[in-house]
Amino acid sequence: MPESANEPNIRIIKEPISLMDLKNIAVEWFGEMAKAVVDIEQGIMAVGGDLHADEEALLLENESRQADLWGINLYPNATGENFIEFDSMINLRPNQNNRSRGVDDPAIREKIIAVVHGLVTSV
Repeated sequence: MPESANEPNIRIIKEPISLMDLKNIAVEWFGEMAKAVVDIEQGIMAVGGDLHADEEALLLENESRQADLWGINLYPNATGENFIEFDSMINLRPNQNNRSRGVDDPAIREKIIAVVHGLVTSV
């Protein structure tokens, strides 16, 4: 498994990918789940890393802003609310009033959902 954000297996998704592509990424890493970091301002996400921090680092290297990045887990075999899990250590941000591993602000959660649904087809 990759040890750094520079590993080629982490992909920055700027254009829609199929649900099958996401399933393949999940199988490569964790079986039923793929970690992702969403940039809610640029409308992109990094997928396919061992740690959210690796994906976050790659996005930061590619001009994302820390305040716009949120870690999630994607379950491509699930549907509805079970497709996205808001749980990542990178989400702990007291300075942004996010005091949990989740995403406390409903407006930010909605932005994350919109980005994911815009980038993963057939969700």
